[in-house]
Amino acid sequence: MTEKKSKKDDGKSPLEEKLLMKRPFSWEGMEAKKEKAVFEFCDGYKTFLNAAKTERLAAKEAVKQAEAHGFKPIGEANGLKAGDKVYAVNKHKNVILAVIGKGPISDGINIVASHMDAPRLDLKQNPLYEDKDTQMAILRTHYYGGIKKYQWVANPLALVGTVVLHDGKTVDISIGLGDDEPVFMAPDLLPHLAHKEQAERKSQETIRGEELQIVIGNMPINNKKVKEKIKVRVLEFLNKKYGIIEEDFLSAEIEAVPVGKARDVGLDRSMIGAYGQDDRICSYTSMAAIFDAAKTAPERTAVALFVDKEEIGSDSNTGIKSKFLYNFVTELLERSEEGCGCETMLVMSRCKALSADVNAGVEPNFKQVHEMSNASKIGFGVVMTKFTGSGGKYTANDANAEFVGEIRVLFNKHKVAWQTGELGKVDEGGGGTVAKFLAEYAMDVIDCGPALLSMHSTFEVSSKADVYAAYEAYKAFFLN
Repeated sequence: MTEKKSKKDDGKSPLEEKLLMKRPFSWEGMEAKKEKAVFEFCDGYKTFLNAAKTERLAAKEAVKQAEAHGFKPIGEANGLKAGDKVYAVNKHKNVILAVIGKGPISDGINIVASHMDAPRLDLKQNPLYEDKDTQMAILRTHYYGGIKKYQWVANPLALVGTVVLHDGKTVDISIGLGDDEPVFMAPDLLPHLAHKEQAERKSQETIRGEELQIVIGNMPINNKKVKEKIKVRVLEFLNKKYGIIEEDFLSAEIEAVPVGKARDVGLDRSMIGAYGQDDRICSYTSMAAIFDAAKTAPERTAVALFVDKEEIGSDSNTGIKSKFLYNFVTELLERSEEGCGCETMLVMSRCKALSADVNAGVEPNFKQVHEMSNASKIGFGVVMTKFTGSGGKYTANDANAEFVGEIRVLFNKHKVAWQTGELGKVDEGGGGTVAKFLAEYAMDVIDCGPALLSMHSTFEVSSKADVYAAYEAYKAFFLN
């Protein structure tokens, strides 16, 4: 006996329609009203990316927007009650935004955790020297995070950071982001002369770490008594503008970041290309989500957490391994109407979290590194990644079935576009996020964020539909 076919174009039977998994392309069938909302939301996201070129700038922008939405420093709050909005900052690089829920904080918190740091070139502690043969002033760098080093040469770069001067004062520097400002670059070897020196190197060695050196000047100071004339001219400029002397580099955090602004990609403007979307795409969308959640007190206290150092293992006093979140929850308990009648560690175990981080979108030219049934694609919604790590699930967070089911039901209920995915084939590679460190508190946590093309490059690409889907996902989670 044959089944009757449905009238749908795909020719699937009613039984297939009922049983088979459906993960539709997000743009297909999108109403004009929602499409307009997607594009308008992404205009705000691009503005954020342009302002947040470093983790310090991202944190500063988050605080600025939070205060504009009525959030107050937690140190100014006592007797916290439902609907109250507070924030905290850790060493200019971490931010926590919280909206107090209707239920007791001791029952647990809904956390969306993202990271604001991104791969880049950091200046070494003693970076500046003058190359006598070429008569150039050069800055030595140490790359930060996982990069393809060859992508960082022959590209315009800006220098952005913070310097503690010899007199104890702190100055912020930014050179290259303005349209009328000079830019910098790490030079590459021309192809005419690269046959022996570069051509036979493996791709990760095409440019070596010590070859990522930035040209900063080429003109000597007009002073016959000075020996290092070009180096001194560079220092003279920095001294006049910022008060910097050479020793001040020892107490500086200066980053070389790509200059370009976030741009629409494609004739249809359906995508966004920009530096730093891993993971500021999740920082912005979770920030926007908690601002919306704050309009009415959520059932459970909602927290948007923005951390640093994820790209280098989450260590240091600004990474997720620090006790910033733990201390913040302790202070929430102490300053809430319920007082401090519950151990913080017990409250942490009752929390639920989305590790808001990106996954690898399938590149059209390199589909072979993915197992396509479990690969994420841009334009198909936010990616729910059950487990991270590498072959054999080493160093992974692996969410349990109950929590995956809970989030799946939540997203379906709120019509959030979502898909599932893993980071490449089993033996191809892998990666980790902050999820495994949150899981150490015994809380439920799963990775959830958009897919990107060319992740960790100087120009990552996302789908506008996925940016908006992430916002909808985090908002639904906060309000659950």
